[in-house]
Amino acid sequence: MNLIDKIIARAKSNKQRIVLPEATEERTLTAADQALADDLADLILLGNIDEIHALADKLGLKNIDKATLIDPATSEKREEYAQLLFELRKKKGMSLEQAQQKVLDPLYFGCLIIKSGDADGQISGALSTTGDTLRPALQIIKCSPGITCVSGAMLMITQTPQYGEDGVLVIGDVAVTPMPDAGQLAQIAVCTAQTARSVAGFADPRVAMLSFSTKGSAKHEVCDKVIEATALAKELDPSLKIDGELQADAALVPSVGKKKAPGSEIAGNANVLVFPNLEVGNIGYKLVQRLGNADAIGPILQGIARPVNDLSRGCSVDDIYKMIAITACQAMDAK
Repeated sequence: MNLIDKIIARAKSNKQRIVLPEATEERTLTAADQALADDLADLILLGNIDEIHALADKLGLKNIDKATLIDPATSEKREEYAQLLFELRKKKGMSLEQAQQKVLDPLYFGCLIIKSGDADGQISGALSTTGDTLRPALQIIKCSPGITCVSGAMLMITQTPQYGEDGVLVIGDVAVTPMPDAGQLAQIAVCTAQTARSVAGFADPRVAMLSFSTKGSAKHEVCDKVIEATALAKELDPSLKIDGELQADAALVPSVGKKKAPGSEIAGNANVLVFPNLEVGNIGYKLVQRLGNADAIGPILQGIARPVNDLSRGCSVDDIYKMIAITACQAMDAK
C-alpha cells in the first residue's frame, strides 16, 4: 500500500466532518461526489443549494445528497454565527453589521461551523486565493496553542527508498512564511514533524534543520538563526528528535552524516527537512519534483488550531480528493 492509499484508508477509518465552501465549482463538486461514494468523509457543502443540485445533475453526480448542504444566505444559524464572529472580532473594530455581511461569505461561514464545533476541517482554493483562504481561518479558528505562524508542508514521494521513510520525506516551509525568524523557524519544525505523524504516518519523525553549514563548518548569521531555532524547537517539544544546522547531504546520506556530524542521531537519517526560509524551500521542492521525478503533495497548511487547507486554482479533481483525505487525517490529531 503506497502513502496515498494509507492516507485514504486512515481517513475512512475515522470519518471527519470536512467543509467544502466552493461547492458550486465543478472540480470541487466532482471530488465531493467521489469522496461521498467512497465514504471518505462526512462532507458539508456550502453554496446556493439549487445551484449545487443543478451542477450535480449537469455533471451526472449521484452522491451529493449524502452530504449536508447549507446555503449561508438562508441558514438558520446565520445570525448565531454573525454574533460569534462579532464577539471574536469586535476588539479589532468589526461591527455586528459587518459580521452579518461576512457570514454570507462561505469561507467565513465554514470557519464558523468549525469554531462552533460542528465540523473538523475546511478546504478551499479552487476559486479563492491563499489570502482569502487564510484570512477567516486566522481570524476565527486562530493558531494552535504555542504557535504564532502558519506554514506549509509538502509530502515528497521520491524514487530513492534509501532516503527518508522508504523514499518519503516531509518538508517545510514551502508555502507561507518568507523569512522566518528563529522562533518562527522552530515552530515550523515542530509543526512539520506533527504533519509527518498525522498525515504521512511517520511513527518516528527525525527533523533536520537545513543550512549551507554543518555543525559550524561555516560561520554566518543565517547559520546562527538555524542553530538558535533548533534549540528553541527542543524547548517547544522536548520529545522532538531534531538536529541542526545540517547540510542536505549530511541530513540524508549516512556516510556523509557520520563524517560531518559524528554522534548525531539525525544526520544521515532524517525524514523531515526544515528549510531556513521560504525561498530555499520552494525552489528546493520544485527541483526535486522536476529533476528527480518525485511526486509533491501539498502544500499542507499547518499551525492552525483546526485544519484549513488551500488548493491551487489549477488543481485537479484528484488533488481535491486527496486533500479531503489529508485534512481528515490532520483533524484526527487536532482534537
